[in-house]
Amino acid sequence: MAPDELLKTAEVARLLRVHPKHVYRLIDQGLPTRRVGSEWRFARDDVLAWSAGRQRPSTVARTTSPAGAFPPPLLGANGDVVIEVLLDQVLAQRQPLLGLVQADRSTALGHLGKRAILLAGFHGGSPPAALEAERLARIHLVRREVGIAHPARVAMKGLKDLARRRLATRPSTAGVRAHFDRALASARLTPRSLHLRTTLFDSHREAACAVVRGQVDAALTTRAWAHRLGLRFLSLAEESYDLLLFADCLGDRHVVGVCEVVQSSAFRAALAKVAGYDPRGAGEIRYDFGDASR
Repeated sequence: MAPDELLKTAEVARLLRVHPKHVYRLIDQGLPTRRVGSEWRFARDDVLAWSAGRQRPSTVARTTSPAGAFPPPLLGANGDVVIEVLLDQVLAQRQPLLGLVQADRSTALGHLGKRAILLAGFHGGSPPAALEAERLARIHLVRREVGIAHPARVAMKGLKDLARRRLATRPSTAGVRAHFDRALASARLTPRSLHLRTTLFDSHREAACAVVRGQVDAALTTRAWAHRLGLRFLSLAEESYDLLLFADCLGDRHVVGVCEVVQSSAFRAALAKVAGYDPRGAGEIRYDFGDASR
């Protein structure tokens, strides 16, 4: 069957007399469907047969996992402000709840590959197209700024001002380190010698809070955390922040709920109160695994 003979989500909603968002929940319940690009498509006869309780073998392949085969409803991420906003909105909008597993980029990918989590935060480079030989998809959240947060008393016009300063940074497995090391190289600074004088923290939150406590003079983090804690910020790079998942999990009700949240005006309104985020394209499901840092 050619793609132009298939129904779109809005057409299925009208056919079944339900809200378009409910169609995604029906997919999780077994509504026969397939992916065409980044969208769902449906065969009219299969939809009617399934709706009437007379489901027959479909000529259209489903890409969702069998019932009960989805990973646990957990999100692996490093405590970015956008993740806090997302989880708050999931609760406020009464979507299926997600648990948070504190994990940097590489650790979250490891959990995802074992199907120990449903979603993994990803940033700082080009995401893999597959894990364990299974295709991935990514849900776009925001573009964000990363750089150096510091108090007003610490002059910071460039990276050379980090000399003799106490710096909070992230492990080498964190995506933000790639931006930092490239910036150091551009400034003709030696990453190795600088990292020997730094303190590692597991999250952007903890790194930025170390500045507020006076434990360090500056921290490698996001503009969002600098803004939230009243710190000044030296921007180093912009990057895309996405959620990775196995493509066969797109019909999971928790994933559908996340997509509904990040496509909502309430999510964008909450992000508008935080500096350093560009929410354009939030909620788009992407398969273009080019350089996500651009």
